[in-house]
Amino acid sequence: MRAFEAAARHSSFSDAAAELNLTPAAVSQQIRLLEQHLGIQLFRRLPRGVELTDMGQAYALPIRKSFSEIQEATEGLFTVRRKRKLRVRASISYATLILAPRLKAFHDLHPEIEIQLSTAVWSDRMDNESIDLDIRYGTGHWDERDIWQLGHEFATVVCHPDHAHAFGDPPRIHDLLGAGVVPVLGSEVEWGRLSDHFGLELPAPPVWITADSSLIALQTISAGFGAALIHESFSQSFLDRGLLVSPFEYRLPIREAYFLVAREGLREREEVEAFRNWIVGPDPVEPDMEQAPAS
Repeated sequence: MRAFEAAARHSSFSDAAAELNLTPAAVSQQIRLLEQHLGIQLFRRLPRGVELTDMGQAYALPIRKSFSEIQEATEGLFTVRRKRKLRVRASISYATLILAPRLKAFHDLHPEIEIQLSTAVWSDRMDNESIDLDIRYGTGHWDERDIWQLGHEFATVVCHPDHAHAFGDPPRIHDLLGAGVVPVLGSEVEWGRLSDHFGLELPAPPVWITADSSLIALQTISAGFGAALIHESFSQSFLDRGLLVSPFEYRLPIREAYFLVAREGLREREEVEAFRNWIVGPDPVEPDMEQAPAS
């Protein structure tokens, strides 16, 4: 049947043989056996090539259709579909501490989507077309149209357990912060906000080192010295593993938040919709661009 279908399509035993990795003699023999089995001549042998008889032409059409249906059924049921690529960018802290540990869950739900994850320290725009989705920190006031907020953030003071114990049990926040802090670049004002929000009357704490990301700050104080004011979502894994402690109950509401931002015109793509539903939820509340989002 396969030899007949290929020969009918090429009008040549030689070309059919090349396609099927057989010799022309083998194809000719298979066609002859088929004709003997059916009791009908399917091809007219010509000086150059072959051509279908009327009965052969009538037989070739359903045979070709049958092979096509078999191929479609096989590919539909057993062939691994080509993965769709989704290019996501996030801050190095969010990518490392929040997104990367959760990506297996997304893969389990959508194995057909390949995530290409890149990082940046600071970003407020998609400056090239190599990014489909951006996880961006700020107020949500950007030029893009499709923006969804990823929850609200609180920050707490964290430090190494031994460092906390060095200032008493429990330690006084004035003493602990007075020994030196590790602020995150761009968030230095949060120490003053912490003091004002809770009426602590804290003096400006001495800076031991300034980090350009929460990840660097967390790794720095995990070595045993200094305190940092870090988003709870970032510090949670360090607290769970006992690498850090949060010795005070003060939870500072953060005015900014993380947002998922889609490149213009990509919102309706299936992989974008799947990722958005997974990380935001199926019915996300989009930020009011006339006002800053609530902290």
